[in-house]
Amino acid sequence: MSFLDKDFLLENEPARELFHNYAEKMPIIDFHCHLNPEEIYENKKFDNITKIWLNEGNYGDHYKWRLMRANGVPEELITGDGDDYEKFVAWAGTIEKAVGNPLYEWTHLELRRFFGINELLTVKSAPSIYKKANEMLKTDDFGARALIRNSNVKAVCTTDDPASDLKYHQLLKQEEADSGFRTLPAMRPDKAFHINDVSYGDYLHELSDISGIVIKSFEDLVTALHQRYEFFTSMGGSLSDHSLESFTFAEATNDQLDTIIAKGIANETLTLEENNQYLTMLIEALMKLNNEFDWTMQFHINSARNFNAKQFAKIGPDTGYDAMGSQPDIVVQMQQLFKKMSTDGAIPKTIIYSLNPNDWLSLMTMMQSFQGNGVQRLQLGAAWWFNDTAEGMTQQLVTFAEQSLLPNFVGMLTDSRSFLSYPRHEYFRRVLCNYYGKLMEQGRIPDDLAIIGKIVQDISYNNAYRYFGFFK
Repeated sequence: MSFLDKDFLLENEPARELFHNYAEKMPIIDFHCHLNPEEIYENKKFDNITKIWLNEGNYGDHYKWRLMRANGVPEELITGDGDDYEKFVAWAGTIEKAVGNPLYEWTHLELRRFFGINELLTVKSAPSIYKKANEMLKTDDFGARALIRNSNVKAVCTTDDPASDLKYHQLLKQEEADSGFRTLPAMRPDKAFHINDVSYGDYLHELSDISGIVIKSFEDLVTALHQRYEFFTSMGGSLSDHSLESFTFAEATNDQLDTIIAKGIANETLTLEENNQYLTMLIEALMKLNNEFDWTMQFHINSARNFNAKQFAKIGPDTGYDAMGSQPDIVVQMQQLFKKMSTDGAIPKTIIYSLNPNDWLSLMTMMQSFQGNGVQRLQLGAAWWFNDTAEGMTQQLVTFAEQSLLPNFVGMLTDSRSFLSYPRHEYFRRVLCNYYGKLMEQGRIPDDLAIIGKIVQDISYNNAYRYFGFFK
């Protein structure tokens, strides 16, 4: 089989039939990404392929940055102010060595699907590819909205702070018919979680101002968040997202929480127990809010962020200095959380992603204990970040299928800051079809393309359409 030919990743005839006849042309719902709604509204165009592919300042693709550092590329040609062409050549030199890394496949898929460039990216080919891609970037097909629309995307969920005024979502809502897709907010209250940050008090003031609720207590904080849920809902929002690098279940009274919040505002050092209490009770409150508003709550757990303190201080977060987390009992701690919320009747629709695949089986068996009141209300999220390889995706599918009902899975997301990441959905669909094709070849599922093809289409698009309700 030649590199990235029409049947790559498809190892048997049923897999090929499933992909080409059922999955390939299905639309996309990108329910978790990090695209900037301002750039979508302004229909941003990029001056060159370096800016859309690698970085604009500290904003860009940290997946690529990690590989470039491993290849000895100086930081000025990664996140620094080096020449854009030199950055591109440095990436070309890196990708030459990335055989076996999913970025090798994704990079060439993006060149093929968006630019029609089938040539291998190398240091030698970099000048001609750079020139050709940059000429195409000047055209209308490479504005932000066109890139989304032409990728057959029907809905995009950005990641938004509760204190956001959602200005650009309001403007985009007025232009949905022209855009050809929906841009919806997804609430991510990270700043409310980070009670140890020196800016915590300032953030509560910001949240107070936009919600109209003066925050002096934990109850006030929950009331302010309730108002933001109301506002986000009015803007089409129905998702929240929560990053839990670690989690230890520890409940507290409102009086204890008020004391903890006061210490956070004053930038006083909190004990580990106080941190755990605040985080636990805030998550419980957010679960109740998600349940009340019939939202889907996403948890991203067991990551380890910003390992390199020197570089974090220099260039900030989300710059490629992260790793898989290794809290061994994090699922046990979440079990206690879900037990409590089950008793309170307040478990919302939930998707849990763990960066550590050792958690997946434990998570699936836990979630199966709390299913009900809807189709696959609790789900194991798609293989995330370091796991979104062909092998990682397959492992996630196997775990989901063995412990629950994979045909109910809501499928893939980009989790990306790039407008060129949509071929990841194609990649996932190929892996999905190959998984089912193997089962058909082994005689483990019916040799019926219509039956299995419908399942493939559901996982590719239909389940997300039904589960999230973005088009009510």
